Amino acid sequence: MKQYLDLLRDIKDNWIGKDDRTWTWVRGIFGMQAKYNLDDGFPLVTTKKTFLRIIIVELIWLIRWETNIKYLVDRKCHIWDEWPFQNWLDNAWEAEKVEMYSEAWMELKKEFIGKIKEWDATDPWVQKWWDLWPVYGHQWRNFNSEWVDQIKNAIEQIKTNPTNRRIIVSAWNPAQIEDMLLPPCHAFFQFNVDTTNNKLNVQLYQRSADMFLGVPFNIASYSTLLMLIAEITGLKYGTFTHTLWDAHIYNNHVDQVEEQLQNKPFPLPELKINKEIKTLEDIEELEWADFELVNYQSHKSIKAPVAV
Repeated sequence: MKQYLDLLRDIKDNWIGKDDRTWTWVRGIFGMQAKYNLDDGFPLVTTKKTFLRIIIVELIWLIRWETNIKYLVDRKCHIWDEWPFQNWLDNAWEAEKVEMYSEAWMELKKEFIGKIKEWDATDPWVQKWWDLWPVYGHQWRNFNSEWVDQIKNAIEQIKTNPTNRRIIVSAWNPAQIEDMLLPPCHAFFQFNVDTTNNKLNVQLYQRSADMFLGVPFNIASYSTLLMLIAEITGLKYGTFTHTLWDAHIYNNHVDQVEEQLQNKPFPLPELKINKEIKTLEDIEELEWADFELVNYQSHKSIKAPVAV
């Protein structure tokens, strides 16, 4: 994972500071890129423990074009909890304002999560307060709420017109940005078929990149997506190219980044898909148990607060 670590070092040494919407302040660089050839192994960060299970659960949730996070919570994936919870606090909580990440805030969030674990997905409360509205998966599979299935269209183009330079899936939809709890950070991605070597490549264009918390997840997620689409289109795994527009380290992540950069990387692991998949519908039915992460060694996890 030298490519990722080099980006962190570049930001650490050459950063420009600025405020941001979360009022956490960041230090970053505009315009960065890294390439991860899957022939070298599966690009899962090893300089801190990176939990692939929740990454893959989220990816299948996106492909299933779900926007309510009950699917995630039921599978013990909590990476989206803060956004609907804070939305509920801001719009439905009638008591005095609760400071984010305070003891009271954490206790309320625990109660909030407990409700969705127990309640049915069809319950109006769950549907209203645990939905992120037309975010990623919705745009991938039902763009602009007009039944444009971009994933399905991309697969068809890969199969029938592999030299097409327009095999793009966009999560960025200005018409519905204001309806989303969080506008998409990974804005759109483009497939490329190397017809000489029969390989599938994908490039992600990420408008906003939380380098410590988010980017290791994005690298693993889109590398997995590449593998899944390659499997059902009969192609070999190629290269994931990660283009980052606003790449930044939050000021309250600086110590964690310093700790991570002191850790020596381990060899990359291998990711196996142990269930035969031939169609998009097969992908939608995958669970974490259908994957196998082989020879993953890492340093311990390094915790940091998420900026909401």
